[in-house]
Amino acid sequence: MNLMNNSDILFLFMAAPFISAAILILVGDRKPAPEINIAGSAATFAAGVALAIEYCAKGPMMNFGHLFFVDALNIYLAVLTSFVAMTTAVFSRKYMRQEREHGRVGHAAMRYYHVMYQMFIFSMILALMSNNIGILWIATELATLATVLLVSLYRTPTAIEAAWKYFILCGVGIAIALFGTVLVYFAAEKVLGEGGEAMLWTNLNMVSGKLEPTILSLAFVFLMVGYGTKVGLVPLHNWLPDAHSEGPTPISALLSGLLLNIALYSLVRCKALVDGSTHTDFAGSMMMAFGIMSILVAGFSILRQKDIKRMFAYSSIEHMGIATFGFGLGGPLGTFAALLHLLVHSLTKSAVFYTAGHAALMHGTQEMDKIRGLFKGNPLVGWSLMLGVMALAGMPPFGIFTTEFLILTATIQQAPLWAPFLLIGLAVAFAGLIRVVQPMVSGEVPDYQKPVAAAHLPVLVHLAIVLIIGLYIPDFLNQWFNTAVEMLK
Repeated sequence: MNLMNNSDILFLFMAAPFISAAILILVGDRKPAPEINIAGSAATFAAGVALAIEYCAKGPMMNFGHLFFVDALNIYLAVLTSFVAMTTAVFSRKYMRQEREHGRVGHAAMRYYHVMYQMFIFSMILALMSNNIGILWIATELATLATVLLVSLYRTPTAIEAAWKYFILCGVGIAIALFGTVLVYFAAEKVLGEGGEAMLWTNLNMVSGKLEPTILSLAFVFLMVGYGTKVGLVPLHNWLPDAHSEGPTPISALLSGLLLNIALYSLVRCKALVDGSTHTDFAGSMMMAFGIMSILVAGFSILRQKDIKRMFAYSSIEHMGIATFGFGLGGPLGTFAALLHLLVHSLTKSAVFYTAGHAALMHGTQEMDKIRGLFKGNPLVGWSLMLGVMALAGMPPFGIFTTEFLILTATIQQAPLWAPFLLIGLAVAFAGLIRVVQPMVSGEVPDYQKPVAAAHLPVLVHLAIVLIIGLYIPDFLNQWFNTAVEMLK
């Protein structure tokens, strides 16, 4: 990696959400707060795009005394994070205004919402751009603390219970991940010496072949359990359906679309170290096992759900299981497909949560058996939900079909014994999603359905991108992914 002196863009990218949070503390719940939230998120996205252009022109970079870096793996996730954060801020402007009008949130809660929204974005960007395994752990813990307040925003007994469950389970998980991080440092200091140099990803990657394989293998077990809890992998997933169903819909979109990616990103970085040290499939096999369990359990759980947001939460578990399985499978095809899957799932799931929020507001409930007649009551909401679920289920020509097909192809080539389990999980989840969406969008409009001030633009933009990627992957994106695949071999 080249040491670059021009760190202004990276500094702006990381500082924008933090500055926005500081401004929103002062603004509070005054009228311009939603617009400031949008502007701050848009500034973060603009800085992310500028940083990506800088990366394309000059290649990998390290800045701020090697504490932060930019490479093909983290820059694409960083741009994706800032983009979804911006579109979600646009969606939340109308959505949270209606929640305020209905009395579900008050003055203090709205202040918390906007400030913690930006702090949540800041923590995810900090985790992605960090070159230090310790800062990565701190940023992940910061994201947990920020989202606990957001999950409990409505202050209902079930929301508070979900926030406590999220805090306790993920807190324990992060503590376990800390022990794994300490073990990685313990192995690295014998090669790189004591101090911060032994905690830098770039240094660890260069000497991975010299690290003690037994210690790295043990470290990965703790990291898999710790960060796997944040990913929501089975059997570490119990917090996720509650947190997604009880928190505000914009936060559900960010949790499913972004936070789970950050935790999996941490695992993928750690897997590369273990592979380089042990020269075995130990880490990959563990990830494949957790991935298949998540796909199967989530697929069958989708069939049993009555709450629309809980159903999509289990869908998130399934799709993170697919990505985890793909990364564990490895190889050029499996890794490429897993990277692409993170992108299309983030865009699709956030769009589906937006639409689910619209449907819940229209009917005054999240119970799926009471949501009816969306095609007639609000065609844009109805068709957005239908198309979003079709994309999520993996129907062609949407991008998720492409990634699932590639992962299945790689599985048949590299690990054919896993293929039947993967097929069963995908088929069950497909059937479950299609079965539940049809009654919600069809039929007559119930008397209690109300009009809603829906934010359609973010939904349409996300689904359009997922459709385009299913038909054609742009050259620059293909190049990014191939470069990242080479890094993770």
